[in-house]
Amino acid sequence: MNNKFSQRLKELREDNGLSQNMLAKELNYSQAAIARWEANKQIPNIDVAICVAKYFNVTTDYLLGLVDWE
Repeated sequence: MNNKFSQRLKELREDNGLSQNMLAKELNYSQAAIARWEANKQIPNIDVAICVAKYFNVTTDYLLGLVDWE
């Protein structure tokens, strides 16, 4: 499993001073879902990737590890 999404999600969350619980509330997902995504235990669907990218104002390409800059 590609872990770029999990790495980038955690980096973006921490860089913005958010706990998993805070991010979960902002995105309307459970804290457990955020934890699974960050631990690379579950791959989120495309709707989640788009939601996360929009929230952090990054591209889905960056979030998915297709490009290394933002």
